[in-house]
Amino acid sequence: MIENEELLRDAFSQKDWQEIKANDTWQIFKIMSEFVEGFEKLARIGPCVSIFGSARTKPDHKYYELAEEIAYQLTQHGYGIITGGGPGIMEAGNLGAKRGKGKSVGVNIDLPFEQEPNMFIDADKLINFDYFFVRKVMFVKYSQGFVVMPGGFGTLDELFESLTLIQTMKIAHFPIVLVGKSYWTGLFDWVKEQMLHAEHNISSEDLELVKIVDSADEAIHIINDFYSRYILKPNF
Repeated sequence: MIENEELLRDAFSQKDWQEIKANDTWQIFKIMSEFVEGFEKLARIGPCVSIFGSARTKPDHKYYELAEEIAYQLTQHGYGIITGGGPGIMEAGNLGAKRGKGKSVGVNIDLPFEQEPNMFIDADKLINFDYFFVRKVMFVKYSQGFVVMPGGFGTLDELFESLTLIQTMKIAHFPIVLVGKSYWTGLFDWVKEQMLHAEHNISSEDLELVKIVDSADEAIHIINDFYSRYILKPNF
């Protein structure tokens, strides 16, 4: 590592190298500040469920309406709602929390083409992040469950990272509910056929980490049933 640093340093002037080193150091402080703000705000909020899904889902779509209803029902059982803070499914989650007079949290990410925070986040519960990985830590640490609606690459990233962390016992087990059987079943049929049976890359117990449902009532039942047996607490 030292030899590589010396090679890099020789490729730049002393001034440029000092600027590069300074920028790296400053970035560390920016990352630390995002962690501190996130921990300070979310540690006071109480039990929450995160709702994930596409930012592109329109308000008249069935999955938008279903996400809003799930969020509403969760607030009636004492949970706050955490979303990524943007439009689409995230907006629906915050709208449902607002309708249910529950805590409505948005952990927004600054992106070049999207997204502005939606209007249904509590004013004191909006947190803006520059770094995806810091934002994902907040979801994982302070969510007592994940409700995953149909979405794109970002939704899959959040889903599979959480499964990996639970599988490897880096965090506590918590309920992960996938909503929309027609959307998710094909993917998890492939996981079962290829990852489990054909290549033996996962175990059968790993498939039990997710439940696939179609209704708000089913999603709420899975989360409530889980916490009838386990204590609500941060996941690490």
